[in-house]
Amino acid sequence: MSNALSDFPLLSEALTPEQLRKLPVQQLTPLADEVRQFLLRSVGRSSGHLASGLGTVELTIALHYVYNTPFDRLVWDVGHQAYPHKILTGRADKMHTIRQKDGVHPFPWREESEYDTFSVGHSSTSISAALGMAIAADKEALGRKVVAVIGDGAITGGMAFEGMNHAGDIHKDMLVIINDNEMSISENVGALNNHMARIMSGSLYTTIREGGKKVLSTMPPIKELARRAEEHLKGMVVPGTLFEELGFNYIGPIDGHDVDGLVSTLSNMRNLKGPQILHIMTKKGKGYSPAEQDPISYHGVPKFDPELSKLPKSKPGHPTFSKVFGDWLCDMAEQDSDLVAITPAMREGSGMVEFSQRFPEQYFDAAIAEQHAVTLAAGFACEKLNPVVAIYSTFLQRGYDQLIHDVCIMDLPVLFAIDRGGLVGADGQTHQGAFDMSFLRCIPNLTLMAPADENECRQMLYTGHKMQSPAAVRYPRGNGMGTPLQAQMTAMEIGKAEIRRQGQSGLAIFSFGTMLAYALEAAEQLDATVVNMRFIKPLDEAMVKQIAESHSQLITLEENAIMGGAGTAVIESMMAQGVAKPVLQLGLPDRFIEQGSQEEMHAVLEIDAAGIVKRATEFFKQS
Repeated sequence: MSNALSDFPLLSEALTPEQLRKLPVQQLTPLADEVRQFLLRSVGRSSGHLASGLGTVELTIALHYVYNTPFDRLVWDVGHQAYPHKILTGRADKMHTIRQKDGVHPFPWREESEYDTFSVGHSSTSISAALGMAIAADKEALGRKVVAVIGDGAITGGMAFEGMNHAGDIHKDMLVIINDNEMSISENVGALNNHMARIMSGSLYTTIREGGKKVLSTMPPIKELARRAEEHLKGMVVPGTLFEELGFNYIGPIDGHDVDGLVSTLSNMRNLKGPQILHIMTKKGKGYSPAEQDPISYHGVPKFDPELSKLPKSKPGHPTFSKVFGDWLCDMAEQDSDLVAITPAMREGSGMVEFSQRFPEQYFDAAIAEQHAVTLAAGFACEKLNPVVAIYSTFLQRGYDQLIHDVCIMDLPVLFAIDRGGLVGADGQTHQGAFDMSFLRCIPNLTLMAPADENECRQMLYTGHKMQSPAAVRYPRGNGMGTPLQAQMTAMEIGKAEIRRQGQSGLAIFSFGTMLAYALEAAEQLDATVVNMRFIKPLDEAMVKQIAESHSQLITLEENAIMGGAGTAVIESMMAQGVAKPVLQLGLPDRFIEQGSQEEMHAVLEIDAAGIVKRATEFFKQS
């Protein structure tokens, strides 16, 4: 037992669900206190997601206590709230490594633990996955139970409703727990509702309810009247009518921090037939006052000391690309009253807080619904408004069909500000912006830009906003290079690259995006020419031909999958123009890139300056 765990005697006896289930129920409340303190200490050491996990401690304990995991399947949505789950499933001694290279994965991950039934990073998937498992369990006929846990934010995603609609229709046994920490119905939580939940989940109520339906089934008009009476009576005291209409039996809301009440209700619900919803009310940051008061700031935290009750101030540095976008958005809105900005629930991450406060009538949060966000923008564009969609690269994947069908086929002037293009670091495989250059450059009518620095980012955003066709600017997570920002916004010439260094060695590097800094550093050692390509589409074909004809060796450099990416576009252009030279393509390999800081992973993948020199020396020695 590690020194960290020696301070937590109850937790030390509950490091796996099998051990947890041996504890008397009276010890679960003090166990919750220990898990919460352990979570605070471990995230303080490692950085990571905090407020969501603090809010799900009692729920996690109750689920593993009542259900026979991992035989019974527990599916978490997104995974921010799954840190207590990791602590109680054999990973407590490694929690201080979470989100770090070779450490505990930031989200539930099937390869890491048999208790992680579904690898996840994007929201709204749990109900569909759980339904698949419930159907499989029904075929097995071994008595396996299936539970999905989804937050009130994640349930705004359309996929969650698609899953519920299907589950209610085929009526398989499964439980969906809505972990609600924001809805305005918290006043409904209390002794009455907790008592009612126990009654509604108990065998007597269920028997009467099901028995009554059987008796009334021979009298259709009376059955319908009884169904409506039950529905309206229930609707007066619980907000479950929508879920009942989807075919679920709804129970709640109940206090999600009453572990005894949760155990009692879950024990009753475990054997109910058909699809069930348990609605619990929790508080983000529960048990740690600063996180309770400011759950947004404490959603994802750097390393910090919980005893100080405040997060360390970030060191002053260059502005992030997200801030450059946010500032541009405000500047642009001052000039353009028809600008409308859309985010799929990523206001803070996308740098839109100031804009949302200064221009509330022009700001639209579409909730966690990327498909809707894209088509909403298309509707705006049809009516002569000027929409900007701020979206992470990895989340744009979810709106891909809408991008093609609802924006690009109609050639609508929608600007996509694509944040987190390239590697994002600690969030790992599900959040790496690895594919956007590949999946965007093949779409007709779309202009795709990648700035080398923060000033280019600002000018490209302006350029795309002024275009009368679809445009996208992809930029990375993190700070800029310190390039001074020009307040004056100037439209760039579309599809025009620039030579940033003229070398004498016969080697040239075509650099895309913020890889330029690495390219210039490597070029000093290799005496290479460096071209800042700026545009992935349309590609500067004339520049490609000029450089390819005047140099004997070529490198393409991008922070995107090599397959189908910007380097491939360069080679396609060379072939079309009848120029054949050896080309080394540097970028992301054909695998999902694991967690680790951006700098660490750039070095591992040999796309930093040292890696470029090494790979170029090896490759062109052979050729």
